[in-house]
Amino acid sequence: MKIAMIGSGAAGSVFAAYLRRGGAELYLVDRYKAHMDKIASDGLVFCCKGEECCLTGFHTSACADCLPVMDIVILMVKATQTDDVMPDVMHCVGPDTVLVSLQNGIGNDEILAKYVPAGRIMYGAGVIGTELKGPGVCVSKPEDGIQMFFGAVEKSPQTDRAGKYLQETFEAGGCHASFEDDVRVLLWKKAITTSGYNAVCTVTRLRLHFVMENDWGMKLLMNVWKEGCAVAKALGVGDIWPLIEGDIENLRENLGDYYPSMAQDAVIHHRRTEIDVLNGAIARYGERLGVPTPYNSVLADIVSCVQDNYNNQYGMENG
Repeated sequence: MKIAMIGSGAAGSVFAAYLRRGGAELYLVDRYKAHMDKIASDGLVFCCKGEECCLTGFHTSACADCLPVMDIVILMVKATQTDDVMPDVMHCVGPDTVLVSLQNGIGNDEILAKYVPAGRIMYGAGVIGTELKGPGVCVSKPEDGIQMFFGAVEKSPQTDRAGKYLQETFEAGGCHASFEDDVRVLLWKKAITTSGYNAVCTVTRLRLHFVMENDWGMKLLMNVWKEGCAVAKALGVGDIWPLIEGDIENLRENLGDYYPSMAQDAVIHHRRTEIDVLNGAIARYGERLGVPTPYNSVLADIVSCVQDNYNNQYGMENG
């Protein structure tokens, strides 16, 4: 199957590397020209658990409007950018193309439903820390257990075929993947978990293990997580807290030395974050359902203020 990866930064490159190792034909799309050029000329260096390999055979492009029709299109741009890229993406979407959101956050399936029928939409996420070391070099920091999960919004022959292919190909590439009948529990678990460590590491400017070794840091994490679980339960998703509680030591062990993606965006690169589809989304669902979410609301407000004022911070041009 032909697969397009729309957004081939850190996470998109890592996901594409697993799929390429599994034998897929990959079309990488990203505006980071040096990264695309390096992959086209020399291949993608993939680092995982102390080992590295160089993967070749990728097609690369700065935009999707010049691609042939794809079997699967995976969205890995930030969720806030999906509507901006979809007009170009639709050039490579045929009548049987399946759109797959593996983006962070909640509500990505609803965005894709504006462009194709529900029977051609899948959504899920990776449970993998990722980093782009430089042009043509990506790093995977996977947790134990299931590392990739996805499911259909509405089951159909197209989503069944795409889901089975993705599961088999990720597995063949060394990524433990699961094609789920009901992906909501895993998706909300991932969104709640990442809302905790992304937002807290961003506002404290700390790696995760420093947060988890500090009583105040753990208090912040636990309250963000418990609020998210209360929202998910009120929404009818189920009781997610036991899943998160059982994963805390796994997080500490596998992601402790990691700057989460939101912290990379806000602290290192001064880019727009995904706060609106993580803590912001939990807060909005909480307001709608009558579930208090003070920690998520305040963290969303703080990060939103920070990302609106990068140039005005101490030491910057207007500071």
